[in-house]
Amino acid sequence: MNIALLGYGRMGKTIEQIALQRGHKIVLKVDENTHEYDIRIADCAIDFSIPTVAYSNISNCLLNKIPVVSGTTGWLNQYIDATNLCKVEQGAFIYASNFSVGVNIFFELNAYLAKMMKNLNSYNVSIEEIHHVNKLDAPSGTAITLAEGVIANNAAKSWALDVTKNENEIPITSKRIPDVPGTHTVDYYSEVDSISIKHVAHNRNGFALGAVLAAEWLVGKKGIYTMKDVLGINKNL
Repeated sequence: MNIALLGYGRMGKTIEQIALQRGHKIVLKVDENTHEYDIRIADCAIDFSIPTVAYSNISNCLLNKIPVVSGTTGWLNQYIDATNLCKVEQGAFIYASNFSVGVNIFFELNAYLAKMMKNLNSYNVSIEEIHHVNKLDAPSGTAITLAEGVIANNAAKSWALDVTKNENEIPITSKRIPDVPGTHTVDYYSEVDSISIKHVAHNRNGFALGAVLAAEWLVGKKGIYTMKDVLGINKNL
């Protein structure tokens, strides 16, 4: 498969290594210094760029009938625009806040735990995320997905960064520490005990492998998908 990398930072370079190991070819490497390119030479594009150019990258792919996988976070105010464009162009698109297989299992554990805790009012839920100092957005997209998973299955109504305004908000704490690929903790605290679940990424390889797996799965399809579709999570539950 011929892959275009839209964003060639640390994640892009890791994706390149994984893709080459799996027998694919990188035909484009697009970064801030790339001004003109033909996306049509690729069979699929993987976007790990920055929030300000993510939608432009995705729409360029969809307009040119190139399946696109995006793991860029911080641009989701335009997500509906991207999905609408995908429908109009009959394209193929996957967005995930995190492509790691382990994190997507963690998402399911988080939703299941939230259901169990729904009527236990003595517990207060909070989320902490830790990433490297170069991460541009806070909270992380993964933390937001975790919060949304709790909200969908619990009494919580919203989330807030650092400071909550009411008891129905989930506080998310964001920390930036050098050389941390990503650590996420969901904590339920009461006066008598605490229940916590945690995912710790040891390196970026899990994220990169998941993105390549998603690209392999997406080629030849039409529609809007998630990592649940790629991993068959709904089928397995």
